[in-house]
Amino acid sequence: MARPWEADPDTSFKRRLGKTPQELGNTTGTPDCPDIWELANGDIAVIGRDLTPSLGKNLPDGVSIGSDERLVVIPRNMLIAAKPDIPSV
Repeated sequence: MARPWEADPDTSFKRRLGKTPQELGNTTGTPDCPDIWELANGDIAVIGRDLTPSLGKNLPDGVSIGSDERLVVIPRNMLIAAKPDIPSV
């Protein structure tokens, strides 16, 4: 059975949602920075720490992680800073 949604590997980055990791103090300027991006096709890309091995063991009931998925964590201040850029509809 086909999934109702699949990530498009051919889309591109459109715009950052929120502030840069540097503005939020979430990085020292190295390339390993958390970030949130809107993609050209409207999907959202999240760059964060892969905590699938640790947090994935304690998922709430009804939550699962597919073999091609990862549980990614970003700083709370990053999502809050992105709120004004996220449409309500």
